[in-house]
Amino acid sequence: MIEPRDEYERRLATSGEAVARGERAHLLVSNLRLAVVALAALEGWLTVHNGISPAWMLFPTVFFIGLVVVHARVLNHLERARCTRSLYERGANRLDGRWAGKGCDGARFLEDHPYARDLDLFGRASLFELLDTARTEAGEETLAGWLRRGAPVDEVRARQAAVDELRPMIDFREELSVLASETPVARTGVLAAWAAGVPTGFPVWVRVVFASCAVATITLFVAAATGAASVHILLPWLLVPSAIGLIWRRRVRRVLARADAPERELVLLSALLERIERESFASARLTALRDALATGDVMPSRRIAALARLVSWADSTRNQLFAPVALVLMLRSQLAAAIDRWHARYGPGVGEWLRVVGELEALAALATYAYEHPSDPFPTLVDEPLFDATALRHPLLSDASSVQNDVRIGGSGPRVVIVSGSNMSGKSTLLRAIGVNVVLAQAGAPVRAVSLRMSPLSIGATLRIEDSLQAGRSRFYAEILRIRDIVELARGPVPALFLLDEILHGTNSYDRRIGAEAIIGALVGAGAIGLVTTHDLALTELVPSLGAAGANVHFEDRLENGAIVFDYRMRPGVVEHSNALALMRAVGLDV
Repeated sequence: MIEPRDEYERRLATSGEAVARGERAHLLVSNLRLAVVALAALEGWLTVHNGISPAWMLFPTVFFIGLVVVHARVLNHLERARCTRSLYERGANRLDGRWAGKGCDGARFLEDHPYARDLDLFGRASLFELLDTARTEAGEETLAGWLRRGAPVDEVRARQAAVDELRPMIDFREELSVLASETPVARTGVLAAWAAGVPTGFPVWVRVVFASCAVATITLFVAAATGAASVHILLPWLLVPSAIGLIWRRRVRRVLARADAPERELVLLSALLERIERESFASARLTALRDALATGDVMPSRRIAALARLVSWADSTRNQLFAPVALVLMLRSQLAAAIDRWHARYGPGVGEWLRVVGELEALAALATYAYEHPSDPFPTLVDEPLFDATALRHPLLSDASSVQNDVRIGGSGPRVVIVSGSNMSGKSTLLRAIGVNVVLAQAGAPVRAVSLRMSPLSIGATLRIEDSLQAGRSRFYAEILRIRDIVELARGPVPALFLLDEILHGTNSYDRRIGAEAIIGALVGAGAIGLVTTHDLALTELVPSLGAAGANVHFEDRLENGAIVFDYRMRPGVVEHSNALALMRAVGLDV
């Protein structure tokens, strides 16, 4: 397989050339349109002042219409090329570690989640921002849901197979992204809410009346124009459709207001569905998603395209020039009835169509991550409580800045590891590296390690505990409430992984020692595994009382030329010195 960087550079060059060609074609066609308009103006002047035949106006008119069609295609190709270039620019930024703050941060998914803030799952420079390539709300919500909740083993394995199949399918993944262009993320949630609602309902005879009025109006207009009927018949007749329109006005307005989904987003959804419908897959999950769309004689992409046309026509009736025609032909009423009929017939299936699109986009996002990290393996899933990683790294750090560490918790190893070390030595980063890799693993993605064996784990973390002035809670009180929840989590059906950072550091050493010993004992007794970091070396003395269930590890630092240097390597045993005084002196404090 070609290296991701080489492939992205090749595609960047190709799309850049396509953009340049498109811009030249756009300029050429624009100038030709101006020239044709000038020619038409000249012929109009000659027609008025020199008496040439008006038939000469036919040539520039036809030519101009042809240029408009060509111009639309040129602009479409140009937009696609720009979107493709942007897609691979973002990919190159991810490979270079320059992606933070340049994508969707998913901050709206942070609320009420027990550990998302602790592990940087959402927000600026988060795991979601790194992974997200979805262009619909359905895709983003599916991806966020997978990061927020671990999946059962069978589900994880099904996603792994799907991600592995999509990993080399760069053209397919490109099309899913480029189809959306550079517009804001499609508001598929609005469409889902509308589809799940109750149709307004137009009786069949009402739809027949609407159509009959339009036919009668056209017939009378043609008859009046050809002299077959008097115009005095046409004008009174127009009061009839107007009266019928007034009777059904509220229901028509209600239907059109509820179905006011942007046409572009419907067109996008139709295009995404159509692309998925014509792809063949091998893995069970992707095949099932594709088959979920083939449930009728007409594929969902065509159904959504039909709705998009109806919405587009309804929107065009607001045009000042077209509105009078739409009024006398009762087009708004007819379109409202057609949209409501579509809603009644196909609305119940929209949720399933959006689920398919959402899952495909989420799987494609994980596959893009997998493609950009070709050496990252899928974890091996086991039954017993275990986290056994070789050369583990933090997924949000670049290869140049991340450091590898072997970590084994559970199984035949210790169930709790107490991590001691100096300030900034890497203790909290280690906890986050473990937690984020567990999230990736249980979402179905590869992990940042040489290898990882793990069981399903429910995560409990205390890396970001904050006080609350409004709630009247100190940081210590907030921490013990969180720890209480983690202990309750450990008693649940899925083994818990606890990541306790600077445990109980808001209280005195005596209370900290007794409290930490009780908390760790309760967690281990409930079958949980995990790590505890601390500055208080007294807590490292808990390990002998735990026996084989406990272990001490530490991070070191050294002083070189007056500066503190860290290597971020985890070592067995207890740290033997602190850098607190050196740090205070380094910033100018006289201590």
